[in-house]
Amino acid sequence: MDDLLFLCHRIPYPPDKGDKIRAWPILRHLAASHRVHLGCFMDDPADAVHLPTLRTICADVLCVPLHPRRQKLRALAHLRPGRAMTLAYFRDARLEHWVDDLFVRRRVARVFAFSSGIAPYALRHPAPVRILDMVDIDSEKWLDYAAQRRWPARLLWAREGRTLLAFERHAAAAFDRTLFVSEDESLRFAALAPECLDRIGWIENGVDLERFSPMFRCASPFGVDASAIVFTGTMDYWPNASAVIWFAQEVMPALREMRPAAEFHVVGANPGREVRQLAGRPGVHVSGRVVDTRPYIAHAAAVVAPLKLARGIQNKVLEAMAMGKPVVASPQAFEGIRAIPGRDLLVAESADETAAAVNALLDGKHPGLGRNARAVVEASYGWPAKLAQLDSLLQVNETPRAPLVEAQRTGLPA
Repeated sequence: MDDLLFLCHRIPYPPDKGDKIRAWPILRHLAASHRVHLGCFMDDPADAVHLPTLRTICADVLCVPLHPRRQKLRALAHLRPGRAMTLAYFRDARLEHWVDDLFVRRRVARVFAFSSGIAPYALRHPAPVRILDMVDIDSEKWLDYAAQRRWPARLLWAREGRTLLAFERHAAAAFDRTLFVSEDESLRFAALAPECLDRIGWIENGVDLERFSPMFRCASPFGVDASAIVFTGTMDYWPNASAVIWFAQEVMPALREMRPAAEFHVVGANPGREVRQLAGRPGVHVSGRVVDTRPYIAHAAAVVAPLKLARGIQNKVLEAMAMGKPVVASPQAFEGIRAIPGRDLLVAESADETAAAVNALLDGKHPGLGRNARAVVEASYGWPAKLAQLDSLLQVNETPRAPLVEAQRTGLPA
């Protein structure tokens, strides 16, 4: 087996949040055919209990504790002209030395870096094949934040968007292949970095179809007569927090007028003060961290994803669809998902539209929506077919390759 260095900005197990839901299947797939050396950060001490699981599939593991507040202050303190704070946030001498030592000890044939923030470690040494999974265009997230925030935060986030994009272009030019989570995201980056067009492609997210299944059985976490509307997601992620605040404040009052028994359940770890305070509103419940989100999804009357800022493909939407649940998504949360609004899920933007769509589901006006949603996910979002695309990208190939976007569209060798 060849040696493969897998670098990740967050411990990739358990798959309980967006980036880990993608990183874990990829790592497990690569470990089946490579001797994997995993280097990552751990921003939640509770995740330390999962290190033995990673060591069962990896030849060795370095998991560096990361303290988010300390690293944010460090990134600000090391602010330099033209340098993105993201790179300072993830810079750590322990991981640098571990990577350097690995290349001395082993003949590393392949490098897989998950996210642009971790890319500098992959660029420290040459390897026959280096792949960067950027997932989303992180620089555009910061620009989106800037558009939503006030001065002086707006200036800081706009600067981060500009400087990180410059690094993303540099990294994409240095890696053999750079991947994104969707064709739309890939083409968007190609427009921002046209010099990298021949190196850019995409691998969509999949769903564990056995774990997220309509056949899942469990006790209900809700009251007997509750009309439960559920949102799942990590609550210290600002787009998630702003989405549930908007839904609780703008949608629930109108919905409760139409249906007084309607309850909104915010399910996810690390809710901040603004999110926790929503629990004081009529019909709104904030759970905090739960062991398993599936009981909440399985017994929901409807699942909502009212995000106003979203990039790539939303796992929360795919997982609910995989469990055969009716979903109401914002246009931003729907972007990148190959489904038909009105047949497979509902798409609504304004508060009135969202309230009407949820009320229609609670009235039973779309009886086939959940069944159709499951069929779409089964047909298009199983992980094995997605991950098979990685294998050809990892081959050492001395002959010229077709541009990756064109190869994926035409079936030429990538």
